[in-house]
Parts: sequence; structure tokens; C-alpha cells
Amino acid sequence: MATPPGARGTAQKATTHPQVLTGARVVLPTGTVPNGRVAIDGTKIAAEAPRGTVIDVSGHWLVPGFIDLHNHGGGGASFSGTAEDVQKAIHTHRLHGTTTVVASTVTDDMDVLVRQAGLLSELAEQGDLAGIHFEGPFISPCRKGAHSEALLRDPDPAEVRKLIDAARGRAKMVTLATELPGGLDSVRLLAEHGVIAAVGHTDATYEQTVQAIEAGATVATHLFNAMPSLGHRAPGPIAALLEDERVTVELINDGTHVHPAALELAFRHAGAGRVAFITDAMDAAGFGDGRYLLGPLEVEVSEGVARLVEGGSIAGSTLTQDRAFQRAVTIDRLPVEDVVAALSANPARLLGMDDRIGSLEPGKDADLVLLDENFELKGVMRKGDWVVDPQLA
Repeated sequence: MATPPGARGTAQKATTHPQVLTGARVVLPTGTVPNGRVAIDGTKIAAEAPRGTVIDVSGHWLVPGFIDLHNHGGGGASFSGTAEDVQKAIHTHRLHGTTTVVASTVTDDMDVLVRQAGLLSELAEQGDLAGIHFEGPFISPCRKGAHSEALLRDPDPAEVRKLIDAARGRAKMVTLATELPGGLDSVRLLAEHGVIAAVGHTDATYEQTVQAIEAGATVATHLFNAMPSLGHRAPGPIAALLEDERVTVELINDGTHVHPAALELAFRHAGAGRVAFITDAMDAAGFGDGRYLLGPLEVEVSEGVARLVEGGSIAGSTLTQDRAFQRAVTIDRLPVEDVVAALSANPARLLGMDDRIGSLEPGKDADLVLLDENFELKGVMRKGDWVVDPQLA
């Protein structure tokens, strides 16, 4: 992996000290402030400018740190690997502006998933992860994507509960094909335990998806992907998920998973307040082309696109959130404020963490990303420490 200029290594930690960033266009919940100022005192954003270092970032944008709800790895490492692998993946995405990440697993034997949940929960307890997302094994074999069909199973509430318990309070989301036997009961179980039930890798009809939402499902796992297409006689899950104000829709904005017209449709119909950009990244994110494993399946990455060696299905992405941001503004022509909502505010609210992260407001964690006028990443701060030092030349 090519480390960005100014990036800090995983073992190096800067000493937090009062800082004031001045002159940038600062994106706040109320809108963009030209020639704005953000004050940092320790690990938090301060209401008043402390006496400390003043950094002139004129000509740049300051936006909140990115939050990724759905991420399988990066930097050549996986969230299904060892603790060292997990830390490597976390650091890779921090270098690209993702200051908060939920670790996603892939379909495997239940015993393997239970063990991995224990490892990931320890890292979540340390504050390195925001929680765990279980994608599979409770998904449809008709829409399995890059999941091993031999390991899929119906969403038995007892087995869903087994994963929740293994995560020791750190389970944030479970993706389900809610039309399968036990699906609706599993959704209700998740809702009762404060875990997000996400509709995904599903072959559900429109009516079945409405039932899942009524039971408590609140997220669409990578909308459009691994589900029936929108049809005029059989609208399927897409219409149900877009139309319900209780549902947040995930989108992978890498130019491969979703056509720009479909992206525009989702934003226009759901509104900017109900979209969350995700990466669905696998090991190759921030690393390069080659052969990888996604769970037990072999993946070939060529020109940045990951596909299963057998069958050719798209196998996650190599996306990083800074690229998703830049594409959304420069190619999709979305307002910067809407993109910030999709990358920061909306996922923070969904995770129940919007009192600490997701916007540049006093009292919240000093998580921010510095972008130049072309929306290229030029600095990353997490909890008051520069992960990527400002590049202002």
C-alpha cells in the first residue's frame, strides 16, 4: 500500500494540543461557512478558540470524518482475520478519511463467526471499531453474491441470538433475507435488542419487504445490489425500501455497483437524509490488484474491480470513502452538504453515535477531513490527532 504523504504509522501517536484551523469552507449541519474556523482542544471540537497552534487551511474544505457502516477490510487485510489484520484494515481506511468503521463479516461456519465476533468485540471495546455487522449467513441463495452457498442458512432467531450474544453488546447490524423462514421473527428479535435489521441479499417481493419494515427493519444493505431489480409490475424490495421514511439505504458509489442514474433516483426519492454511502470494501481496498480471499471464496481484483474467480460475481469493492466523496461531488454533481450527510451525519445517527461524531460541532470528537478545491484528501484528524498531516503546499 502506498502511504499518503504526511501519514502517520500505526504505532505513532501525536500528542494532542490546542489547534485552530482557519480559512476553510467548513461544512456544518446548518450549511457551509466560507472562511470558517474549527477549534480543537484535546480530543474534542471546542466552542471557543483555545490558545494554541493556528493552521491556515484557506482554499480547502473541512468536513466531518467519514463513517463506514459496511466494510470487510483493506490494505491487504480482512476484518475476518487476526487482530493484526483488523488493525491494518482499520488504519488503511483511516488514511482515506474513515475515522469510524463498523467491521463486516462474511458468511462462514457459525463457530467461526462466533469466534470472530469475540475478537472484533474486544477491538470495539477499545474504541478501534464502532461495532460489528454480520452480513450472512442468513441470506438468500438466489442473491448470495460473493457468499458461499454451502454455508448459507435460514435466519433462525436462536442462531441470530447466538451471534448477538457473541458480540457482547457490540453487534450493530445484521443483514437478512427476511423472506426466508424465521426472517420476520429474527427482525423482531434484532429490534428488541437494539441491533439494526438490514434487508439485503434478498429475493423478497415488494409485499414481503413491507412486512419486514413493519417488523422493524431499518436499513437496505447496498440498495440495488443482490436483490431483484425494480420492475413496473413487480417493484420488489427496491420500491419498498425507497418509499419508507424509516429506512436508510446504503449505496456503494464506486461507479461499478450503481449507475449514476440509479444513484440520482435513490437520492431524489429517499432524500439526502436517508442515504448512507458505504464501501463494502474487501482486502484490496487501498492495496492493489491481485488474488484475495473473501471468507472462503477466491477473488480476482483487476483494474480495481473485485470479482469471484468462480462465477464472476462482484465481490465487494476496493472503494475508499474519500473516493466516494470525490465521485459524488465531481461526477454525480451532488451538493457537498448532501454528500457529507451520506458519509457522516446519517451513519452516525443510525449507529446512535450522533452525540459524539458525524458533524463538526462543539463537544464532539475532533474527527475531520481536509479536502482541497478538487476534493482530493489533504489531511485526516481523528480525536484531535492527525492521522494524515495537512498537506497545504
